Amino acid sequence: MATRIRLQRHGKKGKAFFHLVAADSRAKRDGKFIEKLGVYNPNTNPATIDINFDRTLNWVQVGAEMSDTARAILSYKGVLHKNHLLNGVKKGALTAEEVETKFAAWVAEKDAKVIGKKVNLAKDADADKAARLKAEEEANAAKAAAVEAKNTPAVEEEVAEIQVEASIEETAIEDVTEVTVEEVTAEAATEVTAEGATDAPTEVAGEEEAPAE
Repeated sequence: MATRIRLQRHGKKGKAFFHLVAADSRAKRDGKFIEKLGVYNPNTNPATIDINFDRTLNWVQVGAEMSDTARAILSYKGVLHKNHLLNGVKKGALTAEEVETKFAAWVAEKDAKVIGKKVNLAKDADADKAARLKAEEEANAAKAAAVEAKNTPAVEEEVAEIQVEASIEETAIEDVTEVTVEEVTAEAATEVTAEGATDAPTEVAGEEEAPAE
């Protein structure tokens, strides 16, 4: 029976995650398996990979085949590198202590790269957030300017209308004042004339009465 290390799909559409399993190569992809070796979740950044390192390494050492994706995952986690170093021990090129030293150095370098990637992702996320906030502020400022520009003509028109109404009122007041002054002047002249007319006959009468004396 040929054993194959491969992925078994789980999750929902658009949010799939996978189990890393050792299964019979003749079994269906999502069918029965011999042993579950870990979990692979590509929905996170970086992807989440959690495997049983020793059991996976054991299956590799006994000759289990690997799918392309499973091989990439095992290479990323160092299973294949550890297997390569152990094969060097079998050939007498390395000792067990050297294997552990070399593999520890490899793990430290790999962890440093992963941490550096996470830091860069965090910086990119912060820069993207700042850029989006700045763009939103600029958009809000542009909207405010557009609203102000839209409302400004109406204010100017209202001011112009108020000025016109005030001018009309001032003109009307001036006209009424002029008419009133003219009417008062005319009435005063009429009264003066009337008084003069009333006094005149008295004087004439006095003159007419003089010869009679």
